[in-house]
Amino acid sequence: MNQKPLAAGANQSKLREYNERAILSLIRKHGSIAKANLAKLMGLSAQSMSVIMRGLEQEGLLLKGKAQKGNVGQPSIPMRLNPDGVFTIGLKIGRRRAELILMDFVGEQRAVKYLTYRYPTTHGILSFVADNLTALLLCLSKEQRKRIIGLGVAMPFELWNWAETMGATQQNVDSWHQINIETELNKLCNYPITIQNDATAACAAELVFGRGTELPNFSYIFIGFFIGGGVVLNHSVYSGSQGNAGAYGSMPVIGPDGKTSQLINHASIALLEKQLDQAAVPTDFLWQGLDDWSQYDEYTQRWVNYIAKYIAFAVVSSCSVIDFSHIVIDGAFPSSVRKKVVIALQRELLQQNLQGILEPSIKEALLEHDPRVIGSACLPLFKRYLLDQNLLYTM
Repeated sequence: MNQKPLAAGANQSKLREYNERAILSLIRKHGSIAKANLAKLMGLSAQSMSVIMRGLEQEGLLLKGKAQKGNVGQPSIPMRLNPDGVFTIGLKIGRRRAELILMDFVGEQRAVKYLTYRYPTTHGILSFVADNLTALLLCLSKEQRKRIIGLGVAMPFELWNWAETMGATQQNVDSWHQINIETELNKLCNYPITIQNDATAACAAELVFGRGTELPNFSYIFIGFFIGGGVVLNHSVYSGSQGNAGAYGSMPVIGPDGKTSQLINHASIALLEKQLDQAAVPTDFLWQGLDDWSQYDEYTQRWVNYIAKYIAFAVVSSCSVIDFSHIVIDGAFPSSVRKKVVIALQRELLQQNLQGILEPSIKEALLEHDPRVIGSACLPLFKRYLLDQNLLYTM
């Protein structure tokens, strides 16, 4: 569907909303910034900026900092985000672990609940939410609870297609195909619900709180139970018409047998889990959110070396379509493992045929906590307050 440019007059409300989101995004990026500097960055008049900033302050979204004296003129007053201005709830549904978090406007986690399992069931997840949602909000006052704007859900799409890999029977996971998870969650809470692919949600978290503060465009690869990712273009997550942009797992690669396969079969924590099972090594540590896997270095390094070869192929393929200058690597593992993946991938890229392609810079993601969890809580923020280029267009 073709996009039409913003029509004059009729869509001034969209322009106002876009400016508000852009201002909040700039303040989030800089930490605090004066109105005069914001006006220069935005290309707005001082009067227009004052009107918008006053409105945001009255909504409780901004706080004034201490006046800073300059060489000439009136002291400037930096503005910053009010942590208590907005709260969101995030639910990450993983193939081995679920987390429910309460996050404030600046990204701090106020409360966390989690559940581990062999595989996710609809009954188990809904019971987890029902049992923990009230307790999650106990840290908020009655007035603060009024500032909760929504529940974001980050989960793998089509869970019912991965029964065998998850070690479940088809009957165990078929319920995911039979229910509407949004409808069921709405029975447990009255908040607006936003659902997104877990890897895309992780990409959103990295955009808001990680590399996105310095990179306007990048491809994001997340190595979880399976491998996935996301695409950031012009400071915005591009999810595609079906929400599958950055679906690295589906990318064709050539397997060890010389036959065409998919990246998901050669680069995942599921593969590491299988290798550990074959070596009779306990695998519980993979899903416990541990910060240190050093005692398993022998196994993880071998796994890293293997997956890097296939990820390198996928990186070159993606860069031939969109000339990404930066590839951001992340995963459901400690930062020490993430660093090993980056080093191995940089090495493997040197073995690829890069004729006609500018070699991308491989960077580590910056978030320490599981970005899928943070990303789930970011989803309501994107819907209401974060920069969205699409606001300036009508379909």
